[in-house]
Amino acid sequence: MPAMKISRTSILFLLFSVCLFSEAQYQTKDRTIPCKTETVAPACHWTHGRLGFGNGTPALRLWKIGSKRILGIYSGPLTFDPQAVDPDHGDNEGPQLPLNVVRAMWRSRTQELPRRIFADFEVCPLELERPGAMQAAGVQSARNIMIEK
Repeated sequence: MPAMKISRTSILFLLFSVCLFSEAQYQTKDRTIPCKTETVAPACHWTHGRLGFGNGTPALRLWKIGSKRILGIYSGPLTFDPQAVDPDHGDNEGPQLPLNVVRAMWRSRTQELPRRIFADFEVCPLELERPGAMQAAGVQSARNIMIEK
């Protein structure tokens, strides 16, 4: 029976974490962490993709449709330092996003998990692209948003 307690405890912890995460992710004001700063602005570009949650770090990921590229989404260059011991300073679970993206993903606060969305995203890479590796990036803006049902 002890294994059953651990299992129940793990499940309860997971559900509690999802509830906390969903509450933290739901922004109601403009972002406070800039994404498109002077240093990364020249590399920012538009791409069509699908934004959703994945297993691992970072949790929020953007698949560039038509490619095999996955971008790991963070708030911006002020919260991501690849040279640091903790490169994302805890920003990997709930990065700040444009409000229209947040509203599309969290259409209702009663949902258990956010929806995946398709859109044209303005992304700002936070590190160089490496073959076979996820690239850190921020989402500056989005347009033509479609919600996956």
